[in-house]
Amino acid sequence: MVRLDISEGRAAVAAVVGGVVAVGTVLVALSAMGFTSVGIAASSIAAKMMSTAAIANGGGVAAGSLVAILQSVGECSGQDDQSQEMIQPRG
Repeated sequence: MVRLDISEGRAAVAAVVGGVVAVGTVLVALSAMGFTSVGIAASSIAAKMMSTAAIANGGGVAAGSLVAILQSVGECSGQDDQSQEMIQPRG
């Protein structure tokens, strides 16, 4: 039988809480930059990054680029709202 020391349990809880806080902080920071769940906000840092990336790539943002990845991560911040809309009937 494997026994966990109380200090090991506390360390595990601290690691989980730290991970949750880190993910939440990243989503808040991306949203503040303009990478929102509904797209890139106008006149934001994200919009400037997108413009620069599009100019550098001849008019479009390349798939897999930093801007595309950050937008995908920023889109996750509003995923709960969208999933609730799909579950709840309208009418």
